[in-house]
Amino acid sequence: MSGAPSGQQHSAFHEHVVPQIDVLYRVALAMTGQPADAEDLVQDTLVRAFRAIARFDGAHPRAWLLTILRNTHINRGRRQRPVLFADSEHAARALDLAAPPAPAAEEVVVGELFEAVVADALAGLPDKHRAVVTLVDIQGLSYQQAADALGIPRGTVMSRLHRARARIRGQLVSAGSLPAGRSM
Repeated sequence: MSGAPSGQQHSAFHEHVVPQIDVLYRVALAMTGQPADAEDLVQDTLVRAFRAIARFDGAHPRAWLLTILRNTHINRGRRQRPVLFADSEHAARALDLAAPPAPAAEEVVVGELFEAVVADALAGLPDKHRAVVTLVDIQGLSYQQAADALGIPRGTVMSRLHRARARIRGQLVSAGSLPAGRSM
């Protein structure tokens, strides 16, 4: 597209895209796991959406934007390549900088045990199950919104969510954080 953006582009962008920014951020955060990465992903998505808004028919803006978000995330992942260090000292310094910080004192409190068990159970899930739990149970997306974000059928979201919840429940029972036979 050549020249300056038209008033119609700005109007369509504000009508269809701007109301979806919060959903885009929540889904991006679920995909990336890092607020800064999620913000970058949303920004790239918004730029692509603005460039393509003239070709958008106005139907299902959330699905359209989540498709752009997913494809942008996939493309960003393809561009990332592992960094090879020429010397081991440089690699050791990089690993030291990337090491997780020591846990805060409040994380050691007994009341945090339940959250720790849930977090461990969530982290132990396969990526495809963890993504569904994050989108539906943590971010509050509907089954259909999660399906659109992940590019899978709604039934698959429901199936993966059922299996993931069962695994989390099993780990909570094993850890003594949830009585056997009781649902979450």
